[in-house]
Amino acid sequence: MARRDARHSRVLVVLVLLVAVAAGTAGAWRYGALDPWLGPATPTDPARVAPPEGLDLPAVVDPPEVAGPPSAPGPATARAVRRALAPYLSDEDLGPHVLAAVAPLDGAGVLLRSGRGRGELAIPASTTKVVTGAAALLAMDPGTRFETSVVTDGRGAVSGVVLVGGGDPFLARRPAAPDEPTWPERADVATLARETAAALVAEGRRRVRVGYDASLFTGPAESPRWRADYVPDGIVSPVSALWVDEGRPTEGSGRVADPARAAAGAFAAALRRSGIEVAGAPQPREAPADAEQLAVVRSAPLGQVVEQVLAVSDNEAAEVLLRHVGLAVEGEGSFAAGRRGVERVLAGAGVDLGRSVLWDGSGLSRESRLDPVALLDVLRLAGSEEELRPVLTGLPVAAFTGSLADRFQTAPPAGRGRVRAKTGTLTGVTSLAGTATDLAGHTFVFALMADRVREEDTLEARDAMDAAAGALGACRCG
Repeated sequence: MARRDARHSRVLVVLVLLVAVAAGTAGAWRYGALDPWLGPATPTDPARVAPPEGLDLPAVVDPPEVAGPPSAPGPATARAVRRALAPYLSDEDLGPHVLAAVAPLDGAGVLLRSGRGRGELAIPASTTKVVTGAAALLAMDPGTRFETSVVTDGRGAVSGVVLVGGGDPFLARRPAAPDEPTWPERADVATLARETAAALVAEGRRRVRVGYDASLFTGPAESPRWRADYVPDGIVSPVSALWVDEGRPTEGSGRVADPARAAAGAFAAALRRSGIEVAGAPQPREAPADAEQLAVVRSAPLGQVVEQVLAVSDNEAAEVLLRHVGLAVEGEGSFAAGRRGVERVLAGAGVDLGRSVLWDGSGLSRESRLDPVALLDVLRLAGSEEELRPVLTGLPVAAFTGSLADRFQTAPPAGRGRVRAKTGTLTGVTSLAGTATDLAGHTFVFALMADRVREEDTLEARDAMDAAAGALGACRCG
């Protein structure tokens, strides 16, 4: 089992919860939630600032002693948590099947496990990405980068090159414009083509044929557990180890039918712009085992990829991560190997999925079922392992960032910015899983799931779910 040696270093779980990357700090800063842990800003001594001319000021004296930081809150109670959530989880708009679980982030046990309707498992939708992201970081080092390369191919009448896909989920068609903000880092085939052209010219070659190799991933490109119209209707791309812009076309919406061929076409066009004559159209071609590498571009580090997947709920990138888990753990980049790999690495880390069944990495499958307590265990693991920190820092901040930027508008106002959560949305399904810090300083992990919502109640159910999560941040649950 190819798994990195995890350093089991305990981290300050509350700090992990609140420290955000880039714009993700907005909620925490707005409510001063970081102040107790980050401390005051660098002080400026007012005695060293000269007063304006003609102004008499009294001498600066030492201020009286002030009380220290407030003591840690007493333990949260199950009764207080239940009281905070009950008014919202009883909302009829959530439908007849609602599951909820809440636990301390830095402790053991479960404060609340409740349900309405039959069954202790629910359709997780995109909360599945929390599990996929954690599994990827358990299976690989957070600094792992995925390479897209170009190698020589001497077969045939015209010397050639092969574009080799390495499973970069965010490989782009072109580099970002100077005024275009990009995060995480992004490799692109236009840059790869320029570097390839320079290498070819240095060898005296100005005419090549182009092949492309997407054989890193195997098995079906779409899950048999997805709805039949997902790929034909352009809802999600066929999963490929080689694509640009996640399989989206240059114009319009939807997805291209063959992402690898489209990526090779974009690369060939960029080669031509760089002064290289390309013979014919790119063709699928497995790279020779002993081929010389001409050029390579590398993806963002895995930790950044996981953060982005969770922040914006990226289905395509989540499925690529599942394939990488399969490669790292099972030696095979397929849906089936990815599922087995997720189960193995989580079990090895002490997370019992129980009777949960996850058929993909994104949560698009309506046949998946997940125990909300398993989600709590994954989130708590992320709070105790430094290597898994991106699972928490990638969670959107309620009412401020990512997939929660336009939500929590009707939730308890004090909860905004104090909740970070991954959304889960399919027709009839609304879920949230993440972390919350209440007004007394208790930090929780939670999973709230409803999977029998009437279609006409979709927005009201989402608001009720937001309100329940917001109530955790707005309560004093001691």
